[in-house]
Amino acid sequence: MGGLILTLITLVFAILWAFPIYWGVITSLKPESQVISKTVEFLPRTWTIEAYWEVFANTMIGRWYVNSLVTSLGVTAITLVTSALTAYALSQLRFPGRTVLWYLILASFMVPLTALIVNHFILMAQLSLINTWMGVILPQLIHPVVIIVYKNFFDSVPKEYREAAKMDSASEWRIFSRIYLPMNWGVTTALAIVTFIGAWNAFLWPFLAVSKPEMMNVAVGITQVNDAFGVHYARELAAAILAALLVAVLYLIFQRRVTQAIMLSAGVKG
Repeated sequence: MGGLILTLITLVFAILWAFPIYWGVITSLKPESQVISKTVEFLPRTWTIEAYWEVFANTMIGRWYVNSLVTSLGVTAITLVTSALTAYALSQLRFPGRTVLWYLILASFMVPLTALIVNHFILMAQLSLINTWMGVILPQLIHPVVIIVYKNFFDSVPKEYREAAKMDSASEWRIFSRIYLPMNWGVTTALAIVTFIGAWNAFLWPFLAVSKPEMMNVAVGITQVNDAFGVHYARELAAAILAALLVAVLYLIFQRRVTQAIMLSAGVKG
Protein backbone atom coordinates (compact mmCIF):
# COMPACT_ATOMS: atom_id res chain seq x y z
CA MET A 1 0.00 0.00 0.00
CA GLY A 2 2.85 2.39 0.81
CA GLY A 3 4.48 1.71 -2.54
CA LEU A 4 1.18 2.28 -4.35
CA ILE A 5 0.63 5.62 -2.61
CA LEU A 6 4.20 6.71 -3.42
CA THR A 7 3.69 5.71 -7.07
CA LEU A 8 0.47 7.71 -7.30
CA ILE A 9 2.12 10.78 -5.76
CA THR A 10 5.03 10.46 -8.20
CA LEU A 11 2.57 10.14 -11.09
CA VAL A 12 0.73 13.30 -10.01
CA PHE A 13 3.97 15.29 -9.87
CA ALA A 14 5.02 13.88 -13.26
CA ILE A 15 1.73 15.04 -14.80
CA LEU A 16 2.12 18.49 -13.24
CA TRP A 17 5.67 18.71 -14.64
CA ALA A 18 4.72 17.51 -18.12
CA PHE A 19 1.50 19.53 -18.50
CA PRO A 20 3.19 22.84 -19.53
CA ILE A 21 5.13 20.96 -22.23
CA TYR A 22 1.94 19.29 -23.44
CA TRP A 23 0.09 22.62 -23.40
CA GLY A 24 2.86 24.30 -25.38
CA VAL A 25 2.88 21.59 -28.06
CA ILE A 26 -0.92 21.54 -28.36
CA THR A 27 -1.13 25.34 -28.50
CA SER A 28 1.47 25.48 -31.27
CA LEU A 29 -0.75 23.17 -33.34
CA LYS A 30 -3.84 25.41 -33.04
CA PRO A 31 -4.89 28.28 -35.28
CA GLU A 32 -4.29 31.64 -33.62
CA SER A 33 -8.04 32.26 -33.40
CA GLN A 34 -8.43 29.19 -31.18
CA VAL A 35 -5.39 30.09 -29.08
CA ILE A 36 -6.84 33.44 -28.00
CA SER A 37 -10.31 31.99 -27.47
CA LYS A 38 -11.70 32.16 -23.93
CA THR A 39 -12.73 28.49 -24.14
CA VAL A 40 -10.24 26.09 -22.57
CA GLU A 41 -9.55 23.24 -24.99
CA PHE A 42 -7.15 20.43 -24.25
CA LEU A 43 -7.15 19.35 -27.90
CA PRO A 44 -7.31 21.57 -30.98
CA ARG A 45 -10.60 21.67 -32.88
CA THR A 46 -8.51 22.20 -36.00
CA TRP A 47 -5.00 20.78 -36.26
CA THR A 48 -2.53 22.91 -38.19
CA ILE A 49 1.23 23.41 -38.57
CA GLU A 50 0.78 26.97 -39.78
CA ALA A 51 2.72 28.35 -36.80
CA TYR A 52 5.73 26.17 -37.62
CA TRP A 53 5.56 27.11 -41.28
CA GLU A 54 5.53 30.81 -40.39
CA VAL A 55 8.56 30.35 -38.13
CA PHE A 56 10.51 28.69 -40.94
CA ALA A 57 9.31 31.16 -43.57
CA ASN A 58 9.58 34.44 -41.65
CA THR A 59 12.55 33.99 -39.31
CA MET A 60 16.20 33.02 -39.59
CA ILE A 61 15.77 29.92 -37.45
CA GLY A 62 17.90 27.89 -39.86
CA ARG A 63 20.79 30.31 -39.38
CA TRP A 64 20.17 30.37 -35.63
CA TYR A 65 20.40 26.59 -35.57
CA VAL A 66 23.72 26.70 -37.42
CA ASN A 67 25.08 29.30 -34.98
CA SER A 68 23.97 27.20 -32.00
CA LEU A 69 25.50 24.04 -33.46
CA VAL A 70 28.83 25.71 -34.22
CA THR A 71 29.16 27.44 -30.85
CA SER A 72 27.88 24.46 -28.83
CA LEU A 73 30.16 22.00 -30.59
CA GLY A 74 33.05 24.43 -30.23
CA VAL A 75 32.46 24.88 -26.50
CA THR A 76 32.12 21.11 -26.03
CA ALA A 77 35.22 20.14 -28.00
CA ILE A 78 37.53 22.79 -26.53
CA THR A 79 36.24 22.22 -22.99
CA LEU A 80 36.79 18.46 -23.14
CA VAL A 81 40.25 18.70 -24.69
CA THR A 82 41.59 21.37 -22.35
CA SER A 83 39.93 19.87 -19.27
CA ALA A 84 41.21 16.37 -19.97
CA LEU A 85 44.77 17.63 -20.55
CA THR A 86 44.66 19.80 -17.44
CA ALA A 87 43.28 16.96 -15.33
CA TYR A 88 45.94 14.55 -16.59
CA ALA A 89 48.71 17.00 -15.76
CA LEU A 90 47.31 17.60 -12.27
CA SER A 91 46.82 13.90 -11.68
CA GLN A 92 49.97 12.33 -13.11
CA LEU A 93 52.65 15.01 -13.49
CA ARG A 94 54.68 16.84 -10.88
CA PHE A 95 55.52 20.47 -11.65
CA PRO A 96 55.97 23.75 -9.74
CA GLY A 97 52.67 25.40 -8.84
CA ARG A 98 50.64 22.20 -9.28
CA THR A 99 49.00 22.45 -5.87
CA VAL A 100 48.25 26.15 -6.27
CA LEU A 101 46.64 25.52 -9.66
CA TRP A 102 44.49 22.75 -8.22
CA TYR A 103 43.24 24.91 -5.37
CA LEU A 104 42.49 27.75 -7.80
CA ILE A 105 40.32 25.38 -9.82
CA LEU A 106 38.51 24.27 -6.68
CA ALA A 107 38.09 27.89 -5.57
CA SER A 108 36.54 28.84 -8.92
CA PHE A 109 33.33 27.15 -7.73
CA MET A 110 32.90 30.11 -5.38
CA VAL A 111 32.77 32.63 -8.26
CA PRO A 112 29.45 32.66 -10.16
CA LEU A 113 29.85 33.07 -13.90
CA THR A 114 27.44 36.01 -13.90
CA ALA A 115 29.97 37.94 -11.80
CA LEU A 116 32.42 37.73 -14.73
CA ILE A 117 30.02 38.96 -17.41
CA VAL A 118 31.30 42.55 -17.42
CA ASN A 119 34.93 41.45 -17.58
CA HIS A 120 34.12 39.02 -20.37
CA PHE A 121 32.31 41.67 -22.38
CA ILE A 122 35.12 44.21 -22.05
CA LEU A 123 37.73 41.61 -23.00
CA MET A 124 35.78 40.36 -26.02
CA ALA A 125 35.19 43.97 -27.14
CA GLN A 126 38.90 44.76 -26.87
CA LEU A 127 39.66 41.66 -28.96
CA SER A 128 37.00 42.68 -31.53
CA LEU A 129 35.15 39.39 -30.98
CA ILE A 130 31.68 40.80 -30.33
CA ASN A 131 29.17 39.41 -32.85
CA THR A 132 31.44 36.48 -33.71
CA TRP A 133 31.31 32.75 -33.00
CA MET A 134 34.59 32.90 -31.10
CA GLY A 135 33.29 35.73 -28.95
CA VAL A 136 30.39 33.50 -27.91
CA ILE A 137 32.56 30.41 -27.38
CA LEU A 138 35.53 31.69 -25.37
CA PRO A 139 33.77 32.95 -22.20
CA GLN A 140 31.80 29.67 -21.98
CA LEU A 141 34.92 27.52 -21.59
CA ILE A 142 35.05 27.85 -17.80
CA HIS A 143 33.99 24.39 -16.57
CA PRO A 144 36.00 23.45 -13.46
CA VAL A 145 33.68 20.55 -12.71
CA VAL A 146 34.82 18.81 -15.91
CA ILE A 147 38.46 19.09 -14.82
CA ILE A 148 37.64 17.74 -11.37
CA VAL A 149 35.66 14.77 -12.71
CA TYR A 150 38.46 13.89 -15.14
CA LYS A 151 41.09 14.18 -12.41
CA ASN A 152 39.16 11.88 -10.09
CA PHE A 153 39.02 9.22 -12.78
CA PHE A 154 42.65 9.61 -13.78
CA ASP A 155 43.61 9.25 -10.12
CA SER A 156 41.72 5.94 -10.01
CA VAL A 157 43.67 4.38 -12.92
CA PRO A 158 46.19 1.81 -11.56
CA LYS A 159 49.72 3.18 -11.60
CA GLU A 160 51.00 -0.07 -13.11
CA TYR A 161 49.68 0.99 -16.52
CA ARG A 162 51.71 4.18 -16.48
CA GLU A 163 54.83 2.41 -15.20
CA ALA A 164 54.58 -0.25 -17.93
CA ALA A 165 54.17 2.43 -20.60
CA LYS A 166 57.18 4.32 -19.24
CA MET A 167 59.28 1.16 -19.45
CA ASP A 168 58.35 0.96 -23.14
CA SER A 169 59.58 4.58 -23.59
CA ALA A 170 56.09 5.94 -24.25
CA SER A 171 55.74 9.73 -24.21
CA GLU A 172 53.31 11.52 -21.92
CA TRP A 173 51.06 12.28 -24.85
CA ARG A 174 51.00 8.61 -25.87
CA ILE A 175 50.23 7.51 -22.31
CA PHE A 176 47.40 10.03 -22.12
CA SER A 177 45.86 9.30 -25.52
CA ARG A 178 46.35 5.52 -25.61
CA ILE A 179 45.85 4.50 -21.98
CA TYR A 180 44.14 7.05 -19.75
CA LEU A 181 41.68 8.60 -22.18
CA PRO A 182 40.31 5.32 -23.66
CA MET A 183 39.64 4.07 -20.13
CA ASN A 184 37.34 7.05 -19.57
CA TRP A 185 35.33 7.14 -22.80
CA GLY A 186 32.11 6.64 -20.86
CA VAL A 187 32.84 9.66 -18.67
CA THR A 188 33.93 11.67 -21.71
CA THR A 189 30.69 10.88 -23.53
CA ALA A 190 28.59 11.85 -20.53
CA LEU A 191 30.45 15.11 -19.98
CA ALA A 192 30.29 15.93 -23.69
CA ILE A 193 26.50 15.56 -23.79
CA VAL A 194 25.91 17.67 -20.69
CA THR A 195 28.38 20.36 -21.83
CA PHE A 196 26.73 20.49 -25.26
CA ILE A 197 23.24 20.82 -23.77
CA GLY A 198 24.44 23.57 -21.43
CA ALA A 199 26.03 25.49 -24.31
CA TRP A 200 22.94 25.03 -26.49
CA ASN A 201 20.64 26.38 -23.78
CA ALA A 202 22.94 29.28 -22.86
CA PHE A 203 21.14 32.59 -23.08
CA LEU A 204 22.68 35.37 -20.97
CA TRP A 205 26.15 35.55 -22.51
CA PRO A 206 25.06 34.96 -26.16
CA PHE A 207 22.38 37.60 -25.61
CA LEU A 208 25.00 40.14 -24.50
CA ALA A 209 27.73 39.16 -26.96
CA VAL A 210 25.59 39.22 -30.12
CA SER A 211 23.42 42.03 -31.42
CA LYS A 212 23.18 41.05 -35.10
CA PRO A 213 20.17 38.80 -35.78
CA GLU A 214 22.13 36.66 -38.24
CA MET A 215 24.72 35.80 -35.54
CA MET A 216 22.27 34.91 -32.75
CA ASN A 217 21.94 31.39 -31.45
CA VAL A 218 18.54 29.74 -31.37
CA ALA A 219 17.89 30.47 -27.67
CA VAL A 220 18.36 34.21 -28.28
CA GLY A 221 16.90 34.27 -31.77
CA ILE A 222 13.47 33.01 -30.78
CA THR A 223 13.05 36.11 -28.61
CA GLN A 224 13.07 38.14 -31.82
CA VAL A 225 9.93 36.42 -33.09
CA ASN A 226 7.82 38.49 -30.71
CA ASP A 227 9.64 41.73 -31.53
CA ALA A 228 9.27 41.29 -35.28
CA PHE A 229 5.72 40.00 -35.56
CA GLY A 230 3.87 41.07 -32.42
CA VAL A 231 2.24 38.71 -29.96
CA HIS A 232 1.27 35.47 -31.70
CA TYR A 233 1.25 32.76 -29.09
CA ALA A 234 1.12 29.76 -31.41
CA ARG A 235 4.07 31.05 -33.42
CA GLU A 236 6.11 31.87 -30.33
CA LEU A 237 5.50 28.45 -28.81
CA ALA A 238 6.35 26.80 -32.13
CA ALA A 239 9.67 28.64 -32.17
CA ALA A 240 10.36 27.63 -28.56
CA ILE A 241 9.58 23.98 -29.30
CA LEU A 242 11.85 24.00 -32.34
CA ALA A 243 14.62 25.53 -30.22
CA ALA A 244 14.32 22.77 -27.62
CA LEU A 245 13.74 19.92 -30.06
CA LEU A 246 17.38 18.95 -30.64
CA VAL A 247 18.21 18.93 -26.93
CA ALA A 248 15.11 16.86 -26.17
CA VAL A 249 16.06 14.28 -28.81
CA LEU A 250 19.63 14.11 -27.50
CA TYR A 251 18.37 13.60 -23.98
CA LEU A 252 16.03 10.79 -25.03
CA ILE A 253 18.80 9.04 -26.94
CA PHE A 254 21.54 9.47 -24.33
CA GLN A 255 19.43 9.52 -21.18
CA ARG A 256 21.69 7.16 -19.25
CA ARG A 257 24.82 9.15 -20.10
CA VAL A 258 23.16 12.43 -19.13
CA THR A 259 22.07 10.96 -15.81
CA GLN A 260 25.59 9.66 -15.22
CA ALA A 261 27.13 13.08 -15.89
CA ILE A 262 24.63 14.82 -13.61
CA MET A 263 25.43 12.37 -10.81
CA LEU A 264 29.15 12.88 -11.33
CA SER A 265 28.78 16.67 -11.26
CA ALA A 266 26.51 16.56 -8.24
CA GLY A 267 29.00 14.34 -6.42
CA VAL A 268 31.82 16.79 -7.10
CA LYS A 269 29.80 19.84 -6.03
CA GLY A 270 28.45 18.04 -2.97
